[in-house]
Amino acid sequence: MALDVATFESICPSRFISFTIPNPTCSDSLLRVAVLDSPVQPTDSPQVGAMLVPEGRETDWIFSTELGQLQLLFSSPGISRLILIGNQFKEDDFSRNIYHRPLDCSLQQQGFEVWSKPLLLALSPRSLFRNGIPEIPILSYEDSLVSSVVIHSCVGYHVGEILVEDVEIESEGEVHHGCHKREFRRRMRFKKMPNLIQTEIRIVPETDPCLNSVRIGDMGFIPDLQVLVHPYLAPMVASLSLISEYLEGQIQNGFKPKALCLGVGGGALLTFLTTQLGFEVMGVDNETEVLRVAKDYFGLEDGECMHVVVGDAIKYIKKLAYHENLQTQSSFADCGDNGLSHLVDGKVNHKFDVVMVDLDSSDIRRGVSSPPLEFVRKNVLLAVKLALSESGILAINVIPSTNSFYENLVNHFLEAFEDLYKIDVGNGENFVLIATVSPQVFPVGDHSNAFLMRLKAVIPEVYINSIVKI
Repeated sequence: MALDVATFESICPSRFISFTIPNPTCSDSLLRVAVLDSPVQPTDSPQVGAMLVPEGRETDWIFSTELGQLQLLFSSPGISRLILIGNQFKEDDFSRNIYHRPLDCSLQQQGFEVWSKPLLLALSPRSLFRNGIPEIPILSYEDSLVSSVVIHSCVGYHVGEILVEDVEIESEGEVHHGCHKREFRRRMRFKKMPNLIQTEIRIVPETDPCLNSVRIGDMGFIPDLQVLVHPYLAPMVASLSLISEYLEGQIQNGFKPKALCLGVGGGALLTFLTTQLGFEVMGVDNETEVLRVAKDYFGLEDGECMHVVVGDAIKYIKKLAYHENLQTQSSFADCGDNGLSHLVDGKVNHKFDVVMVDLDSSDIRRGVSSPPLEFVRKNVLLAVKLALSESGILAINVIPSTNSFYENLVNHFLEAFEDLYKIDVGNGENFVLIATVSPQVFPVGDHSNAFLMRLKAVIPEVYINSIVKI
């Protein structure tokens, strides 16, 4: 069916159209062109941006799906129409899942601005020509990815298609002999949010050869769970410094500190809390398939100090907080089938010392944001407060979709909790908010506080020092 150029004369919110054209730089191949209009109607003259899909990554969900292109559009301020152009791919191309970044630019990339201009003008809305022929900005996509290989894919009931991939990346800020330091990671991504890395851990070669000879796709890797590499996880753990004296006292009295993690993903945070800091941890996640992947590929293990349950995190915290036994001193064994019975032997205060929340909004078309609006309701925040010990804290990963979202979030937390603190993760996207049940006093020194000394040994101290009160 022929495509009518008049189709593109106006912006139509959320419209997505893809088609193929002959490749002007290679006569025996086709190019895929995908045109997406912003879901937000422009208030003034619409702006058009174009992007050439990086060679070799045409099948990556970031570039091959409408949702991936939508997230690219959201990350390009002021753009009302985003045009992606890349090599045409077929369904069976997804089986060729090893990617290595090309060393040189292709002829297609070198001449893109010249040969694409007539096409981009034809795909631009009429209003863009009011003051003559417009210049269409060419956007670039840059990340640290050097190589990748898909090692597993599956489908979850709630999250849809899931991808597990091993990747090689360039380490930020570390350069040796003019080259970036190489790092290997394992990632989990969802097709419904292609640009968001759900879980990331460090991996090492199974046979530990010379690092320079290692190449993604040529050998196997295993998880290294001693370090947190996902940007906001170490800042979340840094929140424990606020209650380090309390936690040290608990440990000295023979009690393991207890954490509740709402949102498990690959389980890196849960594993770190148990193995590096001696916590007893409970995790709650609503996706069975994600938990299976976490156990098979990310080193998550159920054990005496860790238990994971399947369920809706928000419903679970409300059920937990208002359980008839929550207000009493009783054994976890009294709690029936709610998943708590294994954590503690004997009669202790069975509230949690920390609740850590890593939940994303399910409304993908409004952009990536965290936490979901459902979590910010007063009854949910009060339920979290009830589940915490008197000296407990709530640490939550925050990706604000707008300034007003962040301000409302802060106001709701201040209404429900005693004090509120913030850590800026430093990636231009994430914050960690820390809400306390009781007023907190920063420890004066760490020489007599073994827990704080251990905390500073396993996470960058810069995050502890960057905690500020709101």
